[in-house]
Amino acid sequence: MAKIAVVFPGIGYHTDKPLLYFSKKIARASGYEITDLHYEDLPHGIKGNAQKMQEAGLQALAQVEEQLRPLHLEDAEEVLFLAKSIGTAVAAAYAKQHGIPAHEVLYTPVEQTFPYVAQDPDAIAFHGTSDPWADTGAVIRLAREKSIPLYLTEGANHSLESADPMQDLKNLNVIMQHTWNYVAEHRKDPSDI
Repeated sequence: MAKIAVVFPGIGYHTDKPLLYFSKKIARASGYEITDLHYEDLPHGIKGNAQKMQEAGLQALAQVEEQLRPLHLEDAEEVLFLAKSIGTAVAAAYAKQHGIPAHEVLYTPVEQTFPYVAQDPDAIAFHGTSDPWADTGAVIRLAREKSIPLYLTEGANHSLESADPMQDLKNLNVIMQHTWNYVAEHRKDPSDI
């Protein structure tokens, strides 16, 4: 069966924004079929509100269940999850609940992601040190506890961006190089591309 990459967006960070756009290109170049997910009618004002964050995550997970059911991920040759923000929690929860051994790229994971990620998972994560959605110290600690390689972008926000567009392009290049290397580690045959 096919290699499938599933793209879990954030609430305001859709799948055509830079992190997910370029990671999809990397996945496609590596032989994955791409499936973009979307969420509808999630609660507003969730930043800093644990109850609303949990509610949004549960609603997004229910919507993802419907969208992924026809794919039969359990039968796929390989599964790659590309996830952003709340999508990281949804992806990790989905993988855990369904026993999907997905490779996971977690862009700006929220703290609620980490309880769902297995110990010594097959994942990497990226975090900006000026991210107002997730405490840097907590993300570092939680990633370390789960043995997840974590790449920090100094001064970057929740989109892994700053006020300097040229620095953002340099940072994006570094982030995508790490993504490329991670995906390359999991190719059955690196000469496929």
